[in-house]
Order: sequence, then structure tokens, then C-alpha cells
Amino acid sequence: MSDVIRIIIADDHNLFIDGLKRVLSESEEFNFQLVGTATSGLEVIRLVKINKPHIVFLDLNMPGKDGLAVLEEIRTWNKEIKIVVVTMYDEAKIVKAAIKAGCKGYILKMYGKNELFMAVESILSGETYIGKGIDFDSQGMPKKDNVRFNDSFIRKHKLTKRELEILLHISDALSNKEIGKKLFISDQTVSVHRKNIMRKLGVSNTAGLIKAAYENSLI
Repeated sequence: MSDVIRIIIADDHNLFIDGLKRVLSESEEFNFQLVGTATSGLEVIRLVKINKPHIVFLDLNMPGKDGLAVLEEIRTWNKEIKIVVVTMYDEAKIVKAAIKAGCKGYILKMYGKNELFMAVESILSGETYIGKGIDFDSQGMPKKDNVRFNDSFIRKHKLTKRELEILLHISDALSNKEIGKKLFISDQTVSVHRKNIMRKLGVSNTAGLIKAAYENSLI
């Protein structure tokens, strides 16, 4: 049995948290110690600061503060914590955004416990683990050069030229501060635009925004 690995599980569904706890407790190779569970983004951040886990298993679809925002915030004050994203989102753009934001593992919920343990083994060895079912090579990654605008969708949701510009930068996994520097505006202004885009597209977090934009040929 290996050394104790302190973990936090974060997901907006308690049933999934209970299932993941059971799976992790069955490991014969890793000695996991659960130090907290969270069902909102703000709760994840609070628990990480208090309990200082080795690994956080994080869903992207979190209320209050979505998983990508949680990743970015944790990265600003602690780069040692290993974060494994466990999600249903398999779009390459979202995977790219999560890795840029600081995750070390990215796996899909539809796969079994072997995938989970392979991710843990990889990240503890200092590697980044991209799970099965994700097309993340250079050919599979959508590129900004191939942008196609769906005019009817844009008109329907009343996206402005500035919002489209910001949406493209979001799809390239840039933070609010990075987008602000490129467009010569404040990161607070970018944040307002980001919230407006989410409202117009009917999504509640950054992952959902990227997914909606990609599915409607905006990026």
C-alpha cells in the first residue's frame, strides 16, 4: 500500500460523489484519504485551502463557480495540487481549456474505474493524463483559422461583434486577464462580456459556453 493520498471530490451530484467514494475505497494500490466533498465551486476552493489535498477530482459543471474558474483560481496560489477533471464534456476545446487552466488529468464519466486509477498513477508520476474517448491530437483540435460563423444563430442570440471577438479568445482557453491585454480592455470588462455571452447562449459556465459555440459553428 502506498503513502496516504489526501483527496477532495467535487461534483454537483451527491449520488456521483458517493459512487466515486466507493470506487476509490476499493483501490488496492492507492491509499486514499477523503478529506472533503463539495457540490459547488466556491465550496471546492474553501475546502482546498483548509485541507490541502494531494488530488482534487473535479467536475466542470459546478454551480456558483464553474470548474474551469476553480482550476484557474487554485493555480494562482497552489501549483502543487493535482486536479483530475471528471466530466461528460469530451470536446477538444474544453479539454484544452482545462489543461491550460491547470488540470493534470482529464477523464470522462462514461468509463470505468481502471481509467480513474490510470489517471492517478500518471499524475503522481508527473505526467498529464488524457483519458479514453477524447480526440486531442493536432488534427482533431478545432482551429481558429477555420472559424465559420452561423449568421442565423448570431442574429437569434443578438451577439455583438465584441462578444464574438471575446468568444473566439475564450475558445482558445485565454483567461479574462489575457483577453483584456489582447483587446486593450480591463479584465472586469471582459468578465461582464463573458457573463452576457453566457446569458445569451443560455449556459451557466465556461465549459457550456465553449460547447454551445462549437456546436453552432461559432468556433
